[in-house]
Amino acid sequence: MAGMTTVGGRMMLQRSPLFRGLAAATFERIAPLATQRAYRRGEVIFSHGDPGDALFAVVSGKVRISTGSAAGREIFLNIMEPGDTFGEIALLDGGPRTATATAFVAAELVSIRRGPLFEMLEREPKAALELLRLAGQRLRWTSGLLEDAALLDAPARLAKRLLSLSELHGEDGRDGRTVRISQEELASFLATSRQSVNEQLRDWKARGWVGLGRGTVTVIDAGALRKAAQPG
Repeated sequence: MAGMTTVGGRMMLQRSPLFRGLAAATFERIAPLATQRAYRRGEVIFSHGDPGDALFAVVSGKVRISTGSAAGREIFLNIMEPGDTFGEIALLDGGPRTATATAFVAAELVSIRRGPLFEMLEREPKAALELLRLAGQRLRWTSGLLEDAALLDAPARLAKRLLSLSELHGEDGRDGRTVRISQEELASFLATSRQSVNEQLRDWKARGWVGLGRGTVTVIDAGALRKAAQPG
């Protein structure tokens, strides 16, 4: 059930690039309009094609952004963590959602509806510019994925995505940076089979580039993976 924004939710809004530049009085007007809700692991937040009627921010947990292929396979696009906002593309143009958002693990989210948010943006041009910046950043990310699909072979795309995930979501350890992700989930990021991902990771493990655990991949030799991520 959705409810009033908790202290943690308000703090997350204040730290968000979209809201942290607001005057205190303006923030106090917008914060009560935000609602907070808990989502179970695997619960859909919104689906591709749904109305783009709210902006979301992650308070805790993780959210998976995905889309579907022509063959019906789910393709992972990104993972949102605490402090990240998402849902701004459809929010800006009023069109349908361009992707599906699902709780990757149990998550707490805050959301602000389109109407109240746009009323605030009309009075706060800095916040409006920040929202446009976030949308541009997301479009660049999507464009990069399309470019990778066109120019890189499967091993190079796996190396590049593994490096990106380790930099954004990895945990430092004795051997390197560990990403908590299954091989099935990695395959969904690349629109390929788990078998091909498993074979490539085992080859890199034998070379000492990565370490493999139950539901984890550790980047040991980032330099080698960067070379593997190059075209051709």
